[in-house]
Amino acid sequence: MDKLSVMQAFRRIVERGSFARAAEDLGVSPALLSREIKLLEESLGTTLLTRTTRSMSLTDAGRLYYDEASGILDAVTLVETRIRDGAGAVRGHLKVNASSSFGQTVIAPILPQFLSAHPDLRLTLSMDDRVVDMVEGGFDVSIRIRAAMPDSALVARKLGTMRQRIFASPAYLDRAGVPHGPEDIPKHKVVGFLLAEHLTSWALHGPSGSRAAIDLDPAVRVGNSLVLRDLLVAGQGIGTLPDFVSNLPEARGDLVRVLPDWELPAPEIFAVTASRLGMDAKVTAFLDHLRAALQR
Repeated sequence: MDKLSVMQAFRRIVERGSFARAAEDLGVSPALLSREIKLLEESLGTTLLTRTTRSMSLTDAGRLYYDEASGILDAVTLVETRIRDGAGAVRGHLKVNASSSFGQTVIAPILPQFLSAHPDLRLTLSMDDRVVDMVEGGFDVSIRIRAAMPDSALVARKLGTMRQRIFASPAYLDRAGVPHGPEDIPKHKVVGFLLAEHLTSWALHGPSGSRAAIDLDPAVRVGNSLVLRDLLVAGQGIGTLPDFVSNLPEARGDLVRVLPDWELPAPEIFAVTASRLGMDAKVTAFLDHLRAALQR
């Protein structure tokens, strides 16, 4: 029995939740995978997976084997990658996932310089405003903006902090009036980000540690921060924007801060990877480049 191959097969079965899907990924038959796992269980003297016609679940022993086998496989992959990459050479295929707004406003402008510095690198940048399955998508790194990352098998590294403020266009404020306090916001037409945790409730913090909770029913709800920005610039209401989206229109005067002493809690910008052991040269190079851009 090839232990590493069986470990890889077992991990894929667990991550895909199905013998059939794992077999398709690995290019073998489900029957062969089933025999391999049965032999593995016999060699260990315990059951790793409980299976019915409708479902599959890990036993306690199976969870332990999955965790330890994943660590071994990650270590082998890391060693092979370091040897293959030589003295930190940046090459291979880098697959990055980010939200549409962050990808377009932050990542896209820094790509020409990054790619010019690493001509042997292939890059796939996927932009999706919903959280994707990194294993399913085969991504090396995903950039996620959250107040905190939930506990999981993924590894999150903080890259920076984002500011989330309230904006409207000068034309809208001339027409609808300027809010003088958080309690005035519900009287206005609110444009909300459909995927945000604060879509219908803003927990604002203001001067001298003051707090205000506002319940809202946004008249317009969109699933992309760039579309939200454009609606605000067009005078369609009041809404919140992350700083990497609001900086340019604010500098141009297309948007102005509403209640400038108040803002939402600042989320963190995380780089999420699947490996618990570290990053290879191409991921490290990309994140170093992105971190430097965020600091600027």
